[in-house]
Amino acid sequence: MNTGIFKDQRYKSIVFLVLASILWSTGGILIKLVDWNPVAIAGARSFISSIVVWLYLRKPTFTWSKAQLGGAVAYASTVILFVAANKLTTAANAILLQFTAPIFVAILGVWILNEKIKWYDYLSIAAVAAGMLLFFIDNVGSGSMLGNLLAVISGFFLACVTIALRLQKDGSPVETTFIGNVLTFIVAIPFMIGKIPDMQSILGIVLLGIFQLGFAYILYALAMKHLSALEAILITVLEPLLNPIWVFLFAGEKPSPYAILGGLIVIVSVTLRSIAVTKESAKKSEEHKSEVD
Repeated sequence: MNTGIFKDQRYKSIVFLVLASILWSTGGILIKLVDWNPVAIAGARSFISSIVVWLYLRKPTFTWSKAQLGGAVAYASTVILFVAANKLTTAANAILLQFTAPIFVAILGVWILNEKIKWYDYLSIAAVAAGMLLFFIDNVGSGSMLGNLLAVISGFFLACVTIALRLQKDGSPVETTFIGNVLTFIVAIPFMIGKIPDMQSILGIVLLGIFQLGFAYILYALAMKHLSALEAILITVLEPLLNPIWVFLFAGEKPSPYAILGGLIVIVSVTLRSIAVTKESAKKSEEHKSEVD
């Protein structure tokens, strides 16, 4: 094996993942700039994204398995609820609360994948719960409270997408997201009837569909072929960190001190758990290799 080529692929994958994270992070500011029904925004964005993904796949493979279809339904729920949350609460709250998804994965993994909850899972769940509580402390208004709740539910469905992808042994995550995008568009059609968005909104939707959703997921799929889970989680933390920064710089939306503190707790908890999981997996792999040798 040519190690030089492997290193080149790895470095290229890191660049791909950084670019994907940056593209994902633009979701908050672009959604804020679009004046339209949240479900309609999600549907139009997914319609454009599905075209981008289809052009990339060329010959997609559809198994129509429960995992593929279930993952698509969960994906559609994730993107619709995330857009709605962005409209009802701050972009910082929406993305940071959605970033609780890995904790939901740990909980669902016990039930669906028969995985065991480790000591670090319990600590992470407790820490994330504390972080989430801070988001709700000073958001007593019905809009902010509802938006925060939708963001958490969006994180839950994102975890369901992850579980569905794990259940697909030979499936492709790109096909699952393609079906999810088409489903999102179909669900959103009734919400698109009536008000026609202005040119600024149309531009925002096009950018969301092509770059923030379409290209981002393609880059992510390509990057994951050559990077470890640890590298992936550390790099994708860029998304929840950059998202509120763009909104603050271009829309003047400033997250509350409680939200900032809660967000830091969530990000640190999820990252540390991912590091612990990766180290444990690496240790088991080495032990197994020693036994074989």
